[in-house]
Amino acid sequence: MNQPAISASSRPAVERGFRLQWEAAQSAHVLLYPEGMIKLNGSAGEILKRCDGATTIADITADLERAFAAANLSDDVIRFVTMAVEKKWLKITP
Repeated sequence: MNQPAISASSRPAVERGFRLQWEAAQSAHVLLYPEGMIKLNGSAGEILKRCDGATTIADITADLERAFAAANLSDDVIRFVTMAVEKKWLKITP
């Protein structure tokens, strides 16, 4: 099944079988799955923790820009979400 094109109105969610959590020992967010664990960098963790299937990429981007006093993050967020969908970490909800 083809994923829809990813845009500002897309609503990403962590894919079934994965669980995002803060791992104090790693001092990082990690994405857990039955075969192992993916240690995420700070940016990836901040994006993924906002991917709840209800929030749009535009809203995720606006929240990140507010939280980190940054601007023009849209392309970076869309690029990361696209990569995470390709790796099957995220899905786009209807």
